[in-house]
Amino acid sequence: MADLMKAVEAKANEKIPTLAPGDTVNVHFKIKEGDRERIQEFKGTVIRLRKGGNDASVTVRRVASNGVGVERTFLLRSPRVDKVVVERHNKVRRAQLYFMRGRTGKSARLKQKFEQ
Repeated sequence: MADLMKAVEAKANEKIPTLAPGDTVNVHFKIKEGDRERIQEFKGTVIRLRKGGNDASVTVRRVASNGVGVERTFLLRSPRVDKVVVERHNKVRRAQLYFMRGRTGKSARLKQKFEQ
């Protein structure tokens, strides 16, 4: 049974680094428009990270124009995700950062984590 599960499982994308909640990331993903394909960037903060083999996903939140929050969930093993660039690691104390949805301005900032 375990061999069957491994046969169905998609291979991990080597262009995706180790992510953590609170990281500011730039996700490059492929968009198909008609017969053409292009790469679009989505820059924001990781507010949720779900591990689980094939179903592993990450939810990224950014604030668009007029202060409207936009969240997007990406499957980590999807061939549509081209690469993920971690721009900064932030210090957070919880796994899901849903409280960020209600924050604006200075209270929406996260402190940067410095590695020693």
